[in-house]
Amino acid sequence: MNNANNVLLSSHGTSGAQAAEKMALGMCNKNSHLVHLLVVPEFWRHMMGDDWLNNGVTRDRYARYLESELGRELDEHIERVRNQAQTIGMTYNSEIVIGNPDTCLSQHCDQGNYDLVVVGSPRPKGKAGLKSRMTTEQALKSIKTPLLIAPYPDE
Repeated sequence: MNNANNVLLSSHGTSGAQAAEKMALGMCNKNSHLVHLLVVPEFWRHMMGDDWLNNGVTRDRYARYLESELGRELDEHIERVRNQAQTIGMTYNSEIVIGNPDTCLSQHCDQGNYDLVVVGSPRPKGKAGLKSRMTTEQALKSIKTPLLIAPYPDE
């Protein structure tokens, strides 16, 4: 079923997100347009660890380090998805936003004219990793565009 021409993909590089990426790319036609939404959860703004960073210089250096690492990871995710999209003849745009994942996804759906929105399923209990606390239920209630939730991959 390859009939989506304008797709919003919300992913950030985890195993579940990569399953969503694969599914989104498989749902698109050649010459389709893929918008890749990367949401940096709001809590990253406050990751200063100031309980152990007891002076301004150390705190600033740590903030630059975190920002650099986060930027590098986002660039890697963008490059990977862009290359896959361009290989099959799609146009690709990425958008990075900071905030609540549900709210950002809902706002982007409202702003665009998408045929399909693709997200990964929540990480199963017992799987390692940081939970961004995206509540799929909230997204389901607010999104008017068809939403495809890719199943978590069997590893």
